[in-house]
Amino acid sequence: MVDESSFFSRLAFPRSFSKWMSRLKCNLYYYRTNYFTLLILVLGLALITRPLAILGAALTALSLAFLNDSFAATFNEKMIRTIRHFSPHLAAKMRPPHMPVIRGRSAARKKVYVCGQPRLVFVLLGLTASFVLWFASCGLLWVLYAFATALIMILLHASLRTPNLKARLNTYREEFRAVWRNYSEL
Repeated sequence: MVDESSFFSRLAFPRSFSKWMSRLKCNLYYYRTNYFTLLILVLGLALITRPLAILGAALTALSLAFLNDSFAATFNEKMIRTIRHFSPHLAAKMRPPHMPVIRGRSAARKKVYVCGQPRLVFVLLGLTASFVLWFASCGLLWVLYAFATALIMILLHASLRTPNLKARLNTYREEFRAVWRNYSEL
């Protein structure tokens, strides 16, 4: 069992700005996995308390994913293939319109369609619905508070925790690798 005095003995204020920056860089590198886990846990707890915010976050992510051409085209094909099992007539209507082809190339710039509609329609509908869900659940403010709390906790720990020898050696090793990477590119 570790007593409190040994825990607090590892925390100290840095003596100067340059020491603080060095400590911050060293600790952020050494504890980055722990900090990422802390951030995910705090955001997860904030979202669990607001179920509509979870739906809003998922809908926001899906809407932004539709901006990627390959994701939108793949989603469209899989959706049409799935609907074809239930209603072939509806699946035929959901196919994108054919563009005229001149000399082996389409005459117009290829537009991406999702379920027969231009992609922008799905993006705007998804973002509007996610905005309503975020607003109805008060989740955006809650998630921002959680994010700010996690960042403050991370910065406090990274600023006050005195780096141990292993953390310092890891930082120097990474700096050395970065320098040699730059020389190898010349």
